[in-house]
Amino acid sequence: MTIEKITSLGSINISQEAVASLAGQAINECYGVVGMASKKVVRDNIAMLLKKENFSKGVVVNKTDKGLEVNVYIIVSFGVRISQVVLEAQKRVKYVLEKTLQQDINAVNVFVQGVAKKD
Repeated sequence: MTIEKITSLGSINISQEAVASLAGQAINECYGVVGMASKKVVRDNIAMLLKKENFSKGVVVNKTDKGLEVNVYIIVSFGVRISQVVLEAQKRVKYVLEKTLQQDINAVNVFVQGVAKKD
């Protein structure tokens, strides 16, 4: 799936991996986020922390009639208020994607896969 924009000079195609990478970078800059997690919980319900090159495994982008819907899977830091971290993460991802892609973001769903101490 790609996002297609048509301009007077031609068409622009943005891949799902590019959107996932942008969302992953934005989420990792949020306070209280240890890192991205895989959307598939590993054996024994342990969420695996993803490295920078694997952000697309922790982000799912769906195109709807109203705009893009982004699902982000994260691991939060121990001792922070999870609801506040999730709210700020949603705001940041929505802002960064709308500013960068000039595309409406319908929803940013954040799924907390685990809690860990930040090193």
